[in-house]
Amino acid sequence: QVQLVESGGGLVQPGGSLRLSCTASGGIFSIYPMAWYRQAPGKQRKLVATIERGGTTDYADSVRGRFTISRDNAKNTMYLQMNNLKFEDTAVYYCQGASIVVAPWGRGTQVTVSS
Repeated sequence: QVQLVESGGGLVQPGGSLRLSCTASGGIFSIYPMAWYRQAPGKQRKLVATIERGGTTDYADSVRGRFTISRDNAKNTMYLQMNNLKFEDTAVYYCQGASIVVAPWGRGTQVTVSS
C-alpha cells in the first residue's frame, strides 16, 4: 500500500523559510496530480498548492508568491518551499493527491511560525 510521509516542519520566526518534503512509494508523483494541504488548529484542512502531472502549479491566494511546490519523480519526493513565513502559516501540512485520495493520509508535519 502506498504511504505518504511528510517531513521538514519545525519552528521558525516570521519571515523565515522551511522546505517540506513528501515521500511516497509506487511512483505516484508521475501518475497523479499532487497537492499540499494544511490544517490549522480548530480549522478545516485547506488546499495550499497543487502540481499537475505536466508540472503546472497553482497556489492558494494566501501563499502565492511565497510558496513553491515541486517534485522529483526519480526520488519519489515532492517539496514545498516556504519563504517569508507568516504567523497564519502555522499548521500541520499534509501531502495528498489533488482532488483525489491516492493513499491514506499521513501524519503530516507541523509548521509553527512564532517570534
